[in-house]
Amino acid sequence: MSVLSSIGRIATQYAAARARHRSERILLSLPAELRKDIGFPDLFDARNSRRATTFSTKVI
Repeated sequence: MSVLSSIGRIATQYAAARARHRSERILLSLPAELRKDIGFPDLFDARNSRRATTFSTKVI
């Protein structure tokens, strides 16, 4: 793996993350009624709950 391919991969991931965050900000700026109609709060909550379970600090 060359340095340039690594930089390209990192740049692609960064661009995707920026686009995802920008979309979330735009959706969060919509009125609550409209967000409810398109199902955004449910999708947002589901994704956050998956993050919480992924990074659980519970020790077995």
